[in-house]
Amino acid sequence: MPPPSPAPPASVLPYHDIKPVGAADFYVAINATFRFMADRFGLEGLRRYWRELGQSYYAPVSVRWQAGGLGAVAAHWRAFFNAEPGGEVEVRETEAEVIVEVKTCPAIRHLREHQRKIVPEFCQHCYFVSEAMGEKSGVEVRVCGGNGACRQTFAKAGSFTEPQNLEDIRKAI
Repeated sequence: MPPPSPAPPASVLPYHDIKPVGAADFYVAINATFRFMADRFGLEGLRRYWRELGQSYYAPVSVRWQAGGLGAVAAHWRAFFNAEPGGEVEVRETEAEVIVEVKTCPAIRHLREHQRKIVPEFCQHCYFVSEAMGEKSGVEVRVCGGNGACRQTFAKAGSFTEPQNLEDIRKAI
């Protein structure tokens, strides 16, 4: 009988994988999913899907954010982007905020390299999913940029004076 598989390493991510970096083909799958949802349910249906993903699938992350504050937010994004192939991302943390500076988005890069037609609102998922993740943990986010490079700023709820302007998130082309 073979020895039992080792337990997956502890992670701040909501999933466990024995590979140090994920498979980039996943980006093709999520782009296709986003396209299907938009075609079938419209843009509001797609946004509802993103919110539900943030609230349900990422619920364990929300619990960590609530317990660990902005330090847990920074730890999550560092681990997340360390596991994403082909990105160039810097995560900076202060007492008041966490800034995720995406210089090269791994998803947009992969989709372009493989000549995929990108859902124009693709970059909005970063806002809708992250905002839903932060709702129960007292964290909110603002996203600026998109189409391959953006800045995501996370802060305690109530820190931002204006709501997210979706026009600040460029369409992917």
